Amino acid sequence: MSDKRLVNQKLLRCGYTTGTCAAAASKAATAMLFSKEIMSSVSITTPNQTDLVIDVLNPQFSDNAASCSIEKDSGDDPDITNGILVSSKVTLCPDSPDIIIEGGKGVGKVTKPGLDQAVGMSAINSVPRKMIKDSLNELAKEYNYTGGFHVVISVPKGEEIAKKTFNPELGIVDGISILGTTGIVEPMSAKALADSLRLEISVISAEGNESILIFLGNFGKKFTEEDLNLLTKPGVMCSNLIDVALDSSVEYGFKNILLIGHIGKFVKLGIGMFNTHSHNGDGRIETLLSCALEAGSSLEILREIQKCVTTNAVLDILYENGLLDNTMEILNGRIQHNIDRRIPSDINIGFICFTNTGEYSGVLFESENVNELKELWKK
Repeated sequence: MSDKRLVNQKLLRCGYTTGTCAAAASKAATAMLFSKEIMSSVSITTPNQTDLVIDVLNPQFSDNAASCSIEKDSGDDPDITNGILVSSKVTLCPDSPDIIIEGGKGVGKVTKPGLDQAVGMSAINSVPRKMIKDSLNELAKEYNYTGGFHVVISVPKGEEIAKKTFNPELGIVDGISILGTTGIVEPMSAKALADSLRLEISVISAEGNESILIFLGNFGKKFTEEDLNLLTKPGVMCSNLIDVALDSSVEYGFKNILLIGHIGKFVKLGIGMFNTHSHNGDGRIETLLSCALEAGSSLEILREIQKCVTTNAVLDILYENGLLDNTMEILNGRIQHNIDRRIPSDINIGFICFTNTGEYSGVLFESENVNELKELWKK
């Protein structure tokens, strides 16, 4: 498709979701059933009102059943499902008014609560299901058909691809999910990352957990296992989306939250930056500069800090000049203040900030309630 978005000063092409593929394939198959003609393309309108015309592959039909495939186009988004085939087989059910939608080969099954579909259902989310039903109802009205339909969505390479996704962790087995809320894939979409993180947190909540670990990156998870000797589940990796992880954890009712991360990301919480992606700003060195000033640093040391480009370089200077502990204590207080402003007071939230380099390697600072929280993940 030709629709584009400006991302990081580049015009990138949008694509369409597996949900759009499933709906388009179902619409094309149904149209072939009614018209008794092979379809080479199909038009469909996505939930965000984008009109698409998509090529139809492998079309075939008989008197009461038809099938075809749509090739997934993720645009310029680095999506693992790009180029896969999403197929639909539609069978007429004249004696029933219902539209039954099921997953076939390569479409996952839900095994854990907290997802869009109930346990035991095919992982075809509610928006794609609505898109399919709307398309079929539209054609039924056009051709004066009063019966129902049986729709089977399949993805030939779905089982193989699913192993490289979050599906196994989410409790979706034997295939991929048929997803999409707008029907369109935004290139390098922050929304997609946020949605995935929220989904992961919802599954942990649905399993009955009231406590959650939030790692700011791979270093955080590794440090938790190897240095803190704690379990890492139930937990999620939030990367830069600390805001999404914290807000979602509150929304899903977690009573205990423990945040663990490297100073490189953690320092940004000192200025209230809860989305730590560099595109949103930096402020790492400036934050440490300000904390060092409050800790009693001389002007000469501050000038050295100002020249640094990494947090570890700043820590080296602070350590060499006997300012590390006081500076980290001040940063600790600022982070605690910003977290307290964001999180309701009845939630027990703590944090651990560490570094893995230098003579001072290990925990740099932690919240006062950390020992109590660590007991929840004790091996």
